[in-house]
Amino acid sequence: MSYMSCALRVAAPRRLPAPWRSPRPYSSTTGPTAEKSVPYQKTLKEESNGSTGPSRPPPASAEVVVVGGGSLGCQTTYHLAKMGITNVVLLERDRLTAGTTWHTAGLLWQLRPSDVEVELLAHTRDVVSRDLPAETGLHTGWVQNGGLFIASNKQRLDEYKRLMSLGKVYGVESHVLTPAQTKELYPLMNVDDLYGTLYVPKDGTMDPAGTCSTLTRAAAARGATIIENCPVTGIQVRTDDFGVKRVHAVETAHGTIQTPCVVNCAGVWARALGRLAGVHVPLVAMHHAYVVTERIEGIQNMPNVRDHDASVYLRLQGDALSVGGYESNPIFWEEVSEKFAFSLFDLDWDVFMQHIQGAINRVPVLERTGIKSTVCGPESFTADHKPLMGEAPEVRGFFLGCGFNSAGMMLGGGCGKELAHWIIHGRPEKDMYGYDIRRFHHSLTDNNRWIRERSHESYAKNYSPGAAQGLHLQPAVGR
Repeated sequence: MSYMSCALRVAAPRRLPAPWRSPRPYSSTTGPTAEKSVPYQKTLKEESNGSTGPSRPPPASAEVVVVGGGSLGCQTTYHLAKMGITNVVLLERDRLTAGTTWHTAGLLWQLRPSDVEVELLAHTRDVVSRDLPAETGLHTGWVQNGGLFIASNKQRLDEYKRLMSLGKVYGVESHVLTPAQTKELYPLMNVDDLYGTLYVPKDGTMDPAGTCSTLTRAAAARGATIIENCPVTGIQVRTDDFGVKRVHAVETAHGTIQTPCVVNCAGVWARALGRLAGVHVPLVAMHHAYVVTERIEGIQNMPNVRDHDASVYLRLQGDALSVGGYESNPIFWEEVSEKFAFSLFDLDWDVFMQHIQGAINRVPVLERTGIKSTVCGPESFTADHKPLMGEAPEVRGFFLGCGFNSAGMMLGGGCGKELAHWIIHGRPEKDMYGYDIRRFHHSLTDNNRWIRERSHESYAKNYSPGAAQGLHLQPAVGR
């Protein structure tokens, strides 16, 4: 059995310059990405009985075709059907949740730096905890164990107090706790270096498989068509009499679907799907990881923890913890494989070890706790760490719902609803400009180096001071 303390000794510590202070490029050249198989993948292959055909034949036409059976694809399909667009087809090249969604941590923090994001998160929470169970009679896997934001200095605590004030406007219950109160709530936590914490009792955790399967059941009950094992091979675009390019049809390995609207919810494959229609999708794929510990006595029912200063989160997983975060030196997935579905990468301990140090400092019992498994999979990230949504400027009828920077589960409900409203009415209900793909000029979406370097910088700064307030710090890239 490997222990978290052993991981620190195995990974040789190397002091790296803070990425936002370094004048050198953020990209680093790495060798080919190593993939590893996981039991989950084997189980799914056995369930398919060797069948390579689609779960059902594609229809000849549809009002909307959603590509990608992850969180955003399922949420968008569900909300389209709920808003009356019953002739909607969801295409998944493998099985639902394949690629990224199946291995996501599924954390939901209700407090974010903007009013729009607080509303989006509130809707996601309502969908998974209330709406879907009421509609289907099924449990989505939602667990309300609360959330705890750690402040190691006054600046952090002031940020959290501002979040609390914003949350009060929207009815989000939260409490500022002293170190002593934090210790009473979370006895296993080291509070010696704490300035205070922010406790949100109705935060929780979502189950990706349970959520997506329930969403598609609810959508299918309203008339939506869900097709698995049906990869998209092309998108037909035609120019109308006014010289405007418009979506005409979606080509799959098993037939063509005539449609005026395609929604790109393909995750790390969104860029490749965009190319089929001549649309630039400015995102990159990176490794994103967490480890799952062995059983920890006394950890049951503890809240999830987010420690910005240590750049680490601790997610409750039954009687164990998942430990992850955002590294200063993440690894790019250079060649995104079309066949990658339910596999994982080998974890690079040199990159990941900073999270181990932060986790052990916050919950000292972890030093003597075994590591049960490592989970390192692909995630898509964008230049400003915000999603890509809305209609692409290059092609009418080509919508985006991708680039969620590892937040696709918790933003999925709210963003799926807004995207559905966008498709039907030509605009979202809320002010979604910060997520609109049109915020990027074509000179930037065409600049692969800028996208790569800026996405890397935004990833590394995700837990930096000011991030909780949504402050856009001066970028080092592109100055």
